[in-house]
Amino acid sequence: MRNLLAFPLLLAVAAEPAAAQARPAAGTPTATAAAAPRTREMNDLNWMEFAEWVPARVRTVILTVGTLEPHGVANNGADNTAPVAIARAIADDAGINAFIAPHVPYGITGSMAPYPGAVHIPEAAYRAYMRALLDELARNRFRDIIIINGHGGAQTAVLSEIARDVALEKGVNTLVVNWWSLASDVTLRVFGTDGGHAGINETAFIQAIDSSLVQKSRYTGPGMATANPAPGAWSAVPFPSAITLYKAGSGWPTDFNQVVADRYYREVVTAVRELVAGTIVKWKVAGF
Repeated sequence: MRNLLAFPLLLAVAAEPAAAQARPAAGTPTATAAAAPRTREMNDLNWMEFAEWVPARVRTVILTVGTLEPHGVANNGADNTAPVAIARAIADDAGINAFIAPHVPYGITGSMAPYPGAVHIPEAAYRAYMRALLDELARNRFRDIIIINGHGGAQTAVLSEIARDVALEKGVNTLVVNWWSLASDVTLRVFGTDGGHAGINETAFIQAIDSSLVQKSRYTGPGMATANPAPGAWSAVPFPSAITLYKAGSGWPTDFNQVVADRYYREVVTAVRELVAGTIVKWKVAGF
């Protein structure tokens, strides 16, 4: 009986070294855990995690930018809400595989700045800050810097210029995406009109992200909108309406249809995803 009891014990002792070798060391990610980062948000990563992933396994960062300004019956931060939602929707796509940098919520607001709750950053200050920020993303060894912009006006040109200079001087790849312009064909296809700032397109996009951000009961109709003037025709500060139209006579919000809003959101995100993924692929093929 003593020998029979000892035999299983000997087997267990002999098997222990093999089992110990099979177990990962403490703190070592398992194969499953290593397949994707724990989070895509740079803000939530530990510095040791960041070092494990960049640049060996993640070479791309998405930086979202916007501003605070009036948007008709949508939230003042619509220019922030939209790019952040897009970034989170596309970052883990296999063809993109990006981390998301903390959002920049203030920008060159311009003629909408006098409205309650709006914030305007002077161009010189914005240029200096954004240049320093892109330099830092390059220093952190990101190869591809994707900027998803939610605000138009002077900010679009400033971002393009800064991104170009950083790409040439730091040897990185940059892409600036102004989502509403990229999605102009989507807007026409879904709504049959060009839309506008806080128009049917942008309002629908925000509604799809979070319908509580659109105050439908405050909407009184087309009288809340003003068409953008032809270049050199006139200018006003503050701009007379918080809804601006790309073309006179069309583009304002209508029935706030949730199904249509959801469709628009999906198609816009698809358009941005295809542009970003396709650009990254072409950069790699070209050796950048």
